[in-house]
Amino acid sequence: MAHDPSHFSPIFRIDVSAEPGAGAPGTQPGDASAITIALLRQMVMMQEKQNQLLDQLVQGTINVQKQRAAELQQWKDANPDLAKSCRRAAEALSRVQAQFLENLTEEIADNEESFMDGEFMLSEFVDRFGPRLAHLNGVLQVLAQLGNGVPIQM
Repeated sequence: MAHDPSHFSPIFRIDVSAEPGAGAPGTQPGDASAITIALLRQMVMMQEKQNQLLDQLVQGTINVQKQRAAELQQWKDANPDLAKSCRRAAEALSRVQAQFLENLTEEIADNEESFMDGEFMLSEFVDRFGPRLAHLNGVLQVLAQLGNGVPIQM
């Protein structure tokens, strides 16, 4: 189905020819370069605005991080004994986690074939180790954060 270009309004016509004089009626070759320059300037302005917005976003994120760090340090200063206890607990729990991961990897090595062959064994493994590992990691992360940077005196 051929479309006759004369049936379309001039608004819907776009000239993509490479010939300098083949543009829309009334467009001079100098006009095309002026339009290009104007578009490039507009692109640069928009990029500068985007950079400013990104800078604001970065500054906001940095401010939130500084605020959290300051609040955490205030808590540690207000609860020095508890912070030390959190650090000791995190170190002990880290050893427990290492042993747990050792058991987990041994279980995987011993049952690799079963996991690949049957959905039931894999599901049992995930049910057995997954939630425990996730909760252990969460508790360890909290204790480590609360006890981080606190010297332990024995």
